[in-house]
Amino acid sequence: MKHILWLLRWILKIAIFFTLFAFALNNQQIATVHFFFGQYWLAPMVLVVLGAFAIGVAVGVLGMTPWWWRHRQAQQAPAAPQTAAEPMAPGTPPVYADGI
Repeated sequence: MKHILWLLRWILKIAIFFTLFAFALNNQQIATVHFFFGQYWLAPMVLVVLGAFAIGVAVGVLGMTPWWWRHRQAQQAPAAPQTAAEPMAPGTPPVYADGI
């Protein structure tokens, strides 16, 4: 069973590679990217698409960096010492730490 899954994964990887390779071969026409102040860039369409993808990945990684940093610091922080909870009187509503 593991061999079949391994083979299916490789077939999927090969299919994705050849699909992207065919996309690159079919999009070699020159594209014009217009910037501000009359500036422009002439490049093959596949490079324009690849550049847009790379910029999107970079923005996504930079956007996730603060969350990743806080998560990493929270994991490395020593755990707070456990204290025994005081029993509550019957009928007393619980007190929530988040203020709700």
